[in-house]
This record gives sequence, structure tokens and C-alpha cells, in this order.
Amino acid sequence: MSAERQGAQDPERRVRLMSQQFYSDARLYDRLFPGGEQAVHFYKDEADRQGGCVLELGCGTGHKLIPIASDGHPCTGLDLSPDMLAEAQRKADERGVEVEWVQGDMREFDLGRKFDLVFIAANSLLHLHEAEDLVDCFRSVRRHLAPGARLIFDVFNPSVRMLARADGVRRRRDALSFVDPDRGVVHVDVAETYDAAAQVTRGTWYFSTDSEADFVVVPLEIRSIFPQELPLLLSLGGLRVVERFGDWSRAPLTADAALQLYLCEPD
Repeated sequence: MSAERQGAQDPERRVRLMSQQFYSDARLYDRLFPGGEQAVHFYKDEADRQGGCVLELGCGTGHKLIPIASDGHPCTGLDLSPDMLAEAQRKADERGVEVEWVQGDMREFDLGRKFDLVFIAANSLLHLHEAEDLVDCFRSVRRHLAPGARLIFDVFNPSVRMLARADGVRRRRDALSFVDPDRGVVHVDVAETYDAAAQVTRGTWYFSTDSEADFVVVPLEIRSIFPQELPLLLSLGGLRVVERFGDWSRAPLTADAALQLYLCEPD
């Protein structure tokens, strides 16, 4: 059964896998995660190197895709969240940039054409919790790759020590605090547990100000993918690893690297 049909029969599964509620306030999301400039430059450089048409899966509000489109590349962004896509369209219009925004599921999509670069940034791949979902995604990407095209993606490199500290206790994440123009300083607390059998971290995120406690409370579930898994999952999806790095400067992937950055081609 296809992922699309499974999602239609079991909408709760789709919501659970994609942590959709976390992305229902696109502007709040952008204020929470405003950075990533090293990633933007990396993907822009890869788009320039590949040339041609670019597709981003899990494009969110276009933080990385809009700068690529600004360089003159024909760009398409696919995301499950209509709220994120609406904000992406607003931002693209504000910059006078043409991007095609498509609501869809990265596990199974058919855009009717091929691309010279497909990328999945900022851990978006980790919203797919089952191995079959990851393989379905890679197969869908494979069908959309033009000759000589590449898939590039980044995911965090799991730390066993950090996963072991996911004990369900609510803690303040000072580094995530931000200023909201209407509310002022917003603090973020997170409580997480780690399901080792599923390789999924199940979290609850709490957003508060000094005068308004927990004005937003949302779940976020993120899978861990370990370095030995990815080549096999990619191979099952018809792709092979060409290069992999441990940071945006293309340093080697080591045990202590915070990032896994993969460059892949059709097998």
C-alpha cells in the first residue's frame, strides 16, 4: 500500500510522523530558528555547481530555497504544511522571487518532471520515523533526478550521551529564547523521552513569556538515523553515497561530529 493511501486511511499517522502541529505557526517557527546561514551558503553553492532546476523537500518557509531562487535557479519547494507554504509564498513575494510551492508528502510525490538538485535540509528527513517511509522518500527522489543530478541532505549525528539524558523532565532551553514583536521575550522549555526501540525522541515544547505561561504547547517527534543505517536505506531507495561530511566546511564525518551531510547520486 502506498504511503499516500496509508495516510488517507490513517490521518493520525500522518500527523504523528510529520509533527504537523509544531509547524502550524510559521512565523513563530522562523523566530525560533532564525539562523542556519552556513547551511544556506552550502546549498546555494551546490545549486550553482549542479545548475538547472532545484527541488527542496520539507522546504518550510523557504529559508534556504528563496536565496537559491534569487540566484536565478528555477526552484520548487514541497512541504506538508499549508501554513509554512503560505509564509514561504509571502516571503518570496516580498523579495520578488518566483518559486513554485507544492503541498505534498515527501514519502510519495509525483511532480511530472526531473530536477538537477534535490535537497532535504535542517533534519526534515527525521520526521519520517519508519524505515519504509525513508526508503519511499528516497525512491520518490530517485524518480525525480535528471541525469547527473544529486540528492543532498543533512541530519544530526545522534549522540548516545544526549539521548540517554532524555528523561522526560521539563527544562529551559536558554539558547532558544527569542523576541516576539507582540509578546516580547519568549522562553522555550522542552521535555523529551527517547524510545530506543523506535529510535524516536518524543518531545513536548512549551513557549512562555514572563506574563503568559505556556501560550503554545506542541509535540515534536524526531527520529535518529545512525551513520551505518543511511547507506543501506539509500541503497534500497536506488541511491548511493558519493560523499559525506561532518560539518558545513566539508570536514570528515567523525564520532564527535554534530552533523551528517550526505551527497548522493542514482545507483
